[in-house]
Amino acid sequence: MNFQKEIQINTASKTVKKGLPAALWALTISAFGIGTTEFVIVGLLPTVASDLGITIPSAGLLVSLYAIGVAIGAPILTALTGKVPRKMLLVSIMMLFVIGNGLASIAPSFITLILARILTGLAHGVYFSIGSTIAASLVSEEKRATAISIMFAGLTLAIVTGVPLGTFIGQHFGWRATFIGVSILGIIGLIASLLLVPNNLKNGKTASLKSQFKVLGNRRLIFAFLMTAMGYGGTFVVFTYLSPILQKITGFQEFTVTFILLIYGIAIALGNLIGGKVANKNPLKALLWMFAAQGLVLLAFYFTVSSPVLSIITLFLLGALSFASVPGLQLLVVQIAEKEVPGTEDVASGINIAAFNIGIAIGSYAGGMIVTSSLGLASTPWIGALFLLVTVLITVYSIRLSKKN
Repeated sequence: MNFQKEIQINTASKTVKKGLPAALWALTISAFGIGTTEFVIVGLLPTVASDLGITIPSAGLLVSLYAIGVAIGAPILTALTGKVPRKMLLVSIMMLFVIGNGLASIAPSFITLILARILTGLAHGVYFSIGSTIAASLVSEEKRATAISIMFAGLTLAIVTGVPLGTFIGQHFGWRATFIGVSILGIIGLIASLLLVPNNLKNGKTASLKSQFKVLGNRRLIFAFLMTAMGYGGTFVVFTYLSPILQKITGFQEFTVTFILLIYGIAIALGNLIGGKVANKNPLKALLWMFAAQGLVLLAFYFTVSSPVLSIITLFLLGALSFASVPGLQLLVVQIAEKEVPGTEDVASGINIAAFNIGIAIGSYAGGMIVTSSLGLASTPWIGALFLLVTVLITVYSIRLSKKN
């Protein structure tokens, strides 16, 4: 049974309604908790390092190993769980997420904390892999990208509200309190999934683990994954160091930067929703324009960063564009997989989630290299723009490939 037939079955069973189903909000709540636990550790690194008696670079493993858990575990575990009923798998993932964060909150040592982070990373990867296909299956075909964008809105909102709040809690009540709070978010998401997600979600045709790795041999999918990694990487070259850029170069005070990040987050949420609607009909064409615009805005930020007013305007545009491509990229991967490698939609989606995390790792690492080099903080915007230039070229080539098929 392919992905299109799955949608038809759900439609026939009245899973799909004229409006957006409540199950989407359950997915969004869970995404918010997962997004918070992924990024909040960045703000807690000094606190964790001091409490456990380790260096900050060592504590940085809590970020990179989490990403590895997502990048490697997502496609493999998604493939291995392909025959598990979707709702059962969704609930099980959230249980794993709660256990992982609960373990982190009581971790007696650094090694235990690392293991807890890897565990939650695995849950993260599988969740967003199957979450995208579940979200798309809940609505009619013309609203699929919109549904995906609503789910990912939980992730983007976590960057803005969950992470600052979690950091604040950790700094004032201890980092363990932050993980307890994230576990509570996971429990809320778990309950919402049990109550709101329909029981009659159908599994698509599932290939064996070996045959599903054919995904990595499909040229169109490979270029889609490259678009994801490079596009997201360009975002994180700047995003990772946005706070020091605004304080050291633009000249904003710490309190003002917090407010600006809130504005940036609102732009992210708006861009995510708008990007989903724009990408519904022709994701490739929409992505080309999004990447091109994002690259130009990143380049503009290099020139406006020293101006308080112009920098805020540029950042609002950058926030809107940085995450606008997420639903389109997920939809593109699902569409290519269902057409060219049927039965591997979930796995292809999982590999794309891995590509997002590889992009985060590459972008953050590149940003760190730039910051510590003679180029300095001020050069991160135009380096990020170079990432987007490469992404645009990959997208143009992908469009040509699509026309040949």
